[in-house]
Amino acid sequence: MASATVTSKGQVTIPLDVRNQLGLGAGDRIEFILNDETGWYEILPANRSVTALKRIIRKPAKPVSIEEINSAIDE
Repeated sequence: MASATVTSKGQVTIPLDVRNQLGLGAGDRIEFILNDETGWYEILPANRSVTALKRIIRKPAKPVSIEEINSAIDE
């Protein structure tokens, strides 16, 4: 298991093997997301591609009409 130390300024150096597994490079951003089920934080690269979002967002059960979209915007 990789570990790191928090500095007095709250900074952490992410170990090289973890950066490689996450595909992180200099200047990349990361997100800290609390997993409500486990109570643990998850670290995710914030520079995900649009295709990575494809697995997160489900298709609607039925096609959404323009009228339904406009109604949702108005609400």
